Amino acid sequence: MRLPVLKQLNLSNRECALLLVDLQEEQRTDPDYYTHGFEQVLANASRLLDTSRSNAFHVAHATYVRDFAVEPPRPFEATRPDGSPTFSDAAGYLAAICKEVAPVGEEQVFVKNDASAFRGTDLDRWLKDIKAEWLIICGVWTEACIAATVRDGIANGYRVLLVKDACGSGSKTMHETAILNLANRLYGGGICDTARAATMLNGGTTNVWQIVDPVPLRFDFDTITDFYDQL
Repeated sequence: MRLPVLKQLNLSNRECALLLVDLQEEQRTDPDYYTHGFEQVLANASRLLDTSRSNAFHVAHATYVRDFAVEPPRPFEATRPDGSPTFSDAAGYLAAICKEVAPVGEEQVFVKNDASAFRGTDLDRWLKDIKAEWLIICGVWTEACIAATVRDGIANGYRVLLVKDACGSGSKTMHETAILNLANRLYGGGICDTARAATMLNGGTTNVWQIVDPVPLRFDFDTITDFYDQL
């Protein structure tokens, strides 16, 4: 097994922004969209949020609100018997951002109707206005909205720092596999856990997984967690 190689990173002299993606009540209570380990994901995201606020980093929240008046149902999109969205319904309370990570003051909130926080929002314009170099991402679900946002972030020229234990999905394996798949193509960016991200937000230097060779993590069913733990 070829283990990941970590490199030191310091964000003190870099323009950074923290983006929290889809940390909404339905992830906690909706049986169809419940996120595995969501309370821990929330706690880790809250720590990142508090640390970013304490150190005057830019903060933004992305929230998935499915509003058919803004964007009609896509081909083959599932709907409820009454024709309403099956998730993140604009008319329901489950689309609300969890109170533990709710925006305050002038923190940006980007409402999206698709997976990526960049699609149909002003996120890219805001990041360019603040001259962001690094975009620190956490939230749910890892293989869906996080993956789409990470890929669009890279495509728009940002270095993405993905905080693995402040993200989540429908199961442990779904989440870990998604992190590894993103790691294999996370050009220009890095992956770490909440503790190391907080160290950097506090001005310190720590070890971070940063891709060097194309598709370096050739994992199998029995090595997924080993590789994940090494990031």
